[in-house]
Amino acid sequence: MTALRPDLAVIAENVATGASVLDVGCGDGTLLAALRDEKHCDTRGMELAPANVGACVARGLSVIQGDADQDTVFYPDKSVDYAILSQTLQTTMRPDLVLDELLRIGEKAFVSFPNFAFWRVRLSLLLRGRMPITRMLPVVWYQTPNIHHVTIQDFRTLLKDRGITIEGNWFLSGDTSCRTAAANFLAEHAIFLLSRAA
Repeated sequence: MTALRPDLAVIAENVATGASVLDVGCGDGTLLAALRDEKHCDTRGMELAPANVGACVARGLSVIQGDADQDTVFYPDKSVDYAILSQTLQTTMRPDLVLDELLRIGEKAFVSFPNFAFWRVRLSLLLRGRMPITRMLPVVWYQTPNIHHVTIQDFRTLLKDRGITIEGNWFLSGDTSCRTAAANFLAEHAIFLLSRAA
């Protein structure tokens, strides 16, 4: 598999060969290209940034410019096997509604996000009293696109409240997997595979 960011590598490993995929907030199309070329998936994407849309088109990918908060409504119900939202949930205006849309469009959904309860984030706030800058949160607070600071526990609660089933979860500290039991404290990044009964 093409060298991918760790959360994208987890998603790519767990997408079925030949599946149909919609990547919402697909960035420059790195994941879509890997799924198309190496797993023979039928891929399409949506991306807000015009420069990233251009990069996707240059790779020969089917990507439109659109906003996760507004434009997913144009996709039909259950039109893809997997809807993907990687490192985008925390940047949306209404993450709960975006999640509902993902599971309306896709039979299953992959969602990944930085965990704001990661121990280094907590320590930075405790000792320095400042919002941290980490590998997963690489910009200062006033430049970040993150408007919702979600933790793994917050996300699990949201899923329970909305009747969403967790089919799989993976937790990363750096590039390494960490224990599920202590993930809210030890994981820098979380990836969930979700579904909802019809």
